[in-house]
Amino acid sequence: MPGFLLHIGAGVQCFHGAAASAATSNVRVFVGPLAAVTVADLWNVAGCPFQIPVPPGTKPQPCVSLRWAPATRVLINGQPAVVQVPGPGQGICLPIEQIPQGAPVVSALQGRVFAM
Repeated sequence: MPGFLLHIGAGVQCFHGAAASAATSNVRVFVGPLAAVTVADLWNVAGCPFQIPVPPGTKPQPCVSLRWAPATRVLINGQPAVVQVPGPGQGICLPIEQIPQGAPVVSALQGRVFAM
């Protein structure tokens, strides 16, 4: 799916509203001053408040990472780039148990570099 190239400074939140940040090893492709992100890069989520109801109370099930759908035609250092359109992400939020919990939300996105 075509969209704008995602970079490490993009405003990304998990499905439940907690902030997510990327750590990338990419040192060659930049969008402005910020490194572009690939599907191999790690996204960490901090402070997700999600809990699931279990008798007799609740069990914390916070999102701890994000996984993105890869670009089909753009590679960065041999890895597919992550492309994004504003709104719900083309990825998935995951807790420690790796059970999908919803799509990440991208609120601050660069609008210059478009990829497929």
